[in-house]
Amino acid sequence: MRGTISTASCKAGAITSRRHRPQEAPGPSADAVKLALNRLRKRGKIASPAHGFSVIVPPEYSAIGCLPADQFVPQLMANLDLPYYAGLLTAAQYYGAAHHRPQEFQVFTEKSRRPAKCGRVRVRFIARKQARLAATRPFNTPRGTLTVSTPEVTAIDLTGYPDHAGGLGQSITVLSELVEQIDPNKLVAAAQAAPLSWAQRLGYLLERADARQTAHALQDYVRSIAKDYTPLSLRGPKDGPHNKNWKIIVNEVVEPEI
Repeated sequence: MRGTISTASCKAGAITSRRHRPQEAPGPSADAVKLALNRLRKRGKIASPAHGFSVIVPPEYSAIGCLPADQFVPQLMANLDLPYYAGLLTAAQYYGAAHHRPQEFQVFTEKSRRPAKCGRVRVRFIARKQARLAATRPFNTPRGTLTVSTPEVTAIDLTGYPDHAGGLGQSITVLSELVEQIDPNKLVAAAQAAPLSWAQRLGYLLERADARQTAHALQDYVRSIAKDYTPLSLRGPKDGPHNKNWKIIVNEVVEPEI
C-alpha cells in the first residue's frame, strides 16, 4: 500500500489514500507518506475528519482547525461510497429557517457511523433507511456541491427525529420559519415516503404554528389511512387529550418561539 495525493484531491482540499496500480511509477513509501502527513498535521496544515481521509486546512480556516463541514462532507461520503444528505437543522439553515445555529453538521445516510470530529467542526451522522430516495437539492460550496434535503423532507424529518433537532419545541419553531418554503403537494409526497406517524405529528405541529393551509394538504392523506392514535411525544406520558384531526395524543404542550 502506498499513500498518494492526487491532483484532483488537492484541488478539492482533500487527501485520501489508494493502492498504486502496477503500471504506475514507484512513489514514496507508505511510511514516508505517513510521516509527511503527521508533520503537516502537527503544524495544523491538514486535519482528519475520518480514518483514511484528511483535508488541507487553508490559512483562513486555521482558527477552526479544519475545513467547514459543507466543504468536505460531499467528498467524504463519495470516498465512503455512501448516499447522504444534509438534513434537519443543517438543512433548515439553507432555507433561512434555522432559529439557532446548530452546534453540529447533521448528515443522513443509510448506515450508522460515529460522529466525525475535525478541529472545532462536528459532523453528526443519522441513519435513515433508503436515504438515497429522499428528495434533495444541490447547493454550491467553494469546493463542490452539497446535497441538502428539500424543505418538505426537512419538515418530515423534524417530526421524525425531534431529539436530533433539540426537541419538539425546537422543531415547531423551525417549522414556523420553514413553512414559506414548503410546497404542499411535495409535502404529501415526502410524507408518503415516511412513517404515517410522522405525517400525523407534522400536521398537528403545522396547525399549532398557524400554518393551517400547509397542514391542510396533509389532512386528506392522513385521514384516508390513519386508523390509530399516535403520541405527539415519544418521551411524554402515554395518555393525554386526543386531537381527532390528526389522531394525535397530545402528551406535550408545544409552541413556537417568537
